[in-house]
Amino acid sequence: MSTGGWITVGIVAVIVIWAIMIYNGLVALRNRFKNAFSQIDVQLKRRYDLIPNLVESVKGYMTHERGTLEAVVKARGDAVGASQRAAAAPGDPAAMRGLAQAEGALGGALGRLMAVFEQYPDLKANQNVLGLQEELTSTENKVAFARQAFNDSVMEYNTKRESFPDIVFASLLRFDAAELLQSIDSAEERKAPKVSFS
Repeated sequence: MSTGGWITVGIVAVIVIWAIMIYNGLVALRNRFKNAFSQIDVQLKRRYDLIPNLVESVKGYMTHERGTLEAVVKARGDAVGASQRAAAAPGDPAAMRGLAQAEGALGGALGRLMAVFEQYPDLKANQNVLGLQEELTSTENKVAFARQAFNDSVMEYNTKRESFPDIVFASLLRFDAAELLQSIDSAEERKAPKVSFS
């Protein structure tokens, strides 16, 4: 083989190695944000498991607040469904928006429950309810930290896939943009009272 042939083979080999490195980098970042979402999913499942216990604990005290309790149960069911769709496709824009919306509605329903809860002094002294509140608050904090880690991972992935020359390979190899998980969508949900039994 002539010198020109070896140079051509060398250039092709460098391009192939370079393309493999870009591909592997995109795969690693995509897997990182999927793993970060699985951490959110674990905390959301814990939260969803605590809510029925909380509703059951307050039900006997709040007999006149059936609508509020039913709203919490319905919002929890919607959030569980949205979480399952998001877990099946972490980073998918529609799934992430659906999860954010469902979580915002659940937060609003829980906030309304806690506002009504303040009207029942016996309930505020119940140790079981106070224990559930502590677990729920702790879980909310863990969800917030996991959401931040997920959003950081998504941002890193999106930045890499949008940078040149990675964008060329990302487009050819169908590395689609991932969606951040926003915390709350509507102004009404932002005004909802926070969970507090103090």
